[in-house]
Amino acid sequence: MTLQERDKKHIWHPLKQHQTHPNSLGIVKAKGCILTDEHGYEYIDAISSWYTCMFGHCNDYINNRVYEQMQQLDQIMFSDFTHPAAVELSEKLIAILPENQAKIFFNDNGSTAVESAIKMALQYYFNKEDQRTTLIAFENGFHGDTFGAMSASGLSVYNGPFEDFLINIHRIPVPDGTNHSAILAQLETIISNHKVAAFVYEPIVQGAAGMKIHDMNGLNEIIGFCKSKNVLTIADEVMTGFGKTGKNFASDHIQNKPDIICLSKALTGGLVPMAITSCTQEIYDAFLSNDITKGYFHCHTYSANPIGCAAAIASIDLLTSDKIQGSIQKIAKRHEQFSEKIKKHPKVKSTRNIGVIFALDLDTNMERYGTLRDLLLSSFMKEGVFLRPLGNTIYIQVPYVITDTQLEKIYTTIEKVLDTL
Repeated sequence: MTLQERDKKHIWHPLKQHQTHPNSLGIVKAKGCILTDEHGYEYIDAISSWYTCMFGHCNDYINNRVYEQMQQLDQIMFSDFTHPAAVELSEKLIAILPENQAKIFFNDNGSTAVESAIKMALQYYFNKEDQRTTLIAFENGFHGDTFGAMSASGLSVYNGPFEDFLINIHRIPVPDGTNHSAILAQLETIISNHKVAAFVYEPIVQGAAGMKIHDMNGLNEIIGFCKSKNVLTIADEVMTGFGKTGKNFASDHIQNKPDIICLSKALTGGLVPMAITSCTQEIYDAFLSNDITKGYFHCHTYSANPIGCAAAIASIDLLTSDKIQGSIQKIAKRHEQFSEKIKKHPKVKSTRNIGVIFALDLDTNMERYGTLRDLLLSSFMKEGVFLRPLGNTIYIQVPYVITDTQLEKIYTTIEKVLDTL
């Protein structure tokens, strides 16, 4: 019996309608940019397994650091104790985060990083006896699947059944270079009429929306405006963080820095789940009190797991190395060259790219999880490339260790599949 057959007996997969899509491909090995299935077929992982394995699968440097940690300390509760890996990670992370970040709080995954950020913002004002109940977020954003994160998200395909249970949210358009004044006027109205705690946003790139890239100057103005109105700003860098936009963090492209930053995915190089919510000293100080109830009573069992911390330390070492920084710039240049070529294809409506992120929109209307999308996915896999379209958007986000030959195969596969549509 194959893995696929055994899988169907007991497993409930995410983001899948099992009635119409009952099969899941069995993957038994991954190394570098290559996934190997149970039948021995190989696939280039062109999306870094949901933007996590940015240094390649089973990276030897990360694995060795984790192995060393496993011999010393595997797990310890983080409420009463600390440990060397957590302290070292905090020092390395603060050194590369935007300069206003001062404290880090450990979580389990991207959703809980955002959940924690929202709770921090709400309690920040609660502790100041200024209770606020409203958030502002972009249209079509995605921030995760826990309730606070869902509230900030704007894609009903994920959140539709739960919308009556969510936090009060007011949505604004993403800045496109022409609508800055209108957005600021809308913000003025929202903030004047509601007790707004925070603005939650994906900086520069909206991932789940189809790798949509918005205007940096407009985002900078929005963040600055929120700060001027005493509204906290929360940057969800779960997808964009750790080099994907060409800088360590997307917030590095922008003058006005967020008060809170959410991190996960590539934090540990995809090896183990871990997330972090960082914040300014001012936010942290609002929780200091002789009144115990003003403390931040939010916790995860595996907070600051030493093995996860070791993986994150190793990932930061790799990210800041000359080799990886050079690779990021090389991939970005190759994406620009491919963009110039593929945008002329008759079936391509538009292209966009930043750092190692490339996306194209097909000149057709498609359902997010419809028949044509499924055809594209299967066509790419038959060519030995794992690309996962988001509706009519085909995007690339490759590991930094990809070879020129592997990257060229991704490009030629996209062209080949588009030619056969």
